[in-house]
Amino acid sequence: MKNIAILSDTHGLLRPEVMARLESADAILHAGDINTQAIVDTLRACAGTYVVRGNNDKEWAQALPQSLTFAIEGVRFFMVHNKKDIPKDLTGVDVVVYGHSHKYAMEEKDGVLWLNPGSCGKRRFDQEITFCMMEADQGRYQVEKVTIPQGKK
Repeated sequence: MKNIAILSDTHGLLRPEVMARLESADAILHAGDINTQAIVDTLRACAGTYVVRGNNDKEWAQALPQSLTFAIEGVRFFMVHNKKDIPKDLTGVDVVVYGHSHKYAMEEKDGVLWLNPGSCGKRRFDQEITFCMMEADQGRYQVEKVTIPQGKK
């Protein structure tokens, strides 16, 4: 079994609440809008990391891919920053991870889980601050939405 942290839209901020959960992660997925190489380096120091480039990830992030396809513990992922860039054909994909909107979303479409962990970086408007933890085991998975209390900036 693997514990997977799923983040997006940190925009240069790794909150203590996020860092505390990363300590138990075997893998970290970040769906873009990271903003600095230092964040990527911090994530990579915690666990194996899968990262895609977001629309705010500029020159420093040229080497980061626009999308990634990979498997962890038998669960097959496709990850991209913007939902509009998800291909129509998701053959062989179990979970699609995307970000960009800063809004948590989880829905199953045609046997594929579409997951936006929301944003756990700087607060935007009055949106909640969220990310996900996933347990993956032999092709099965379970997702936990993690919400950081509103009192936090």
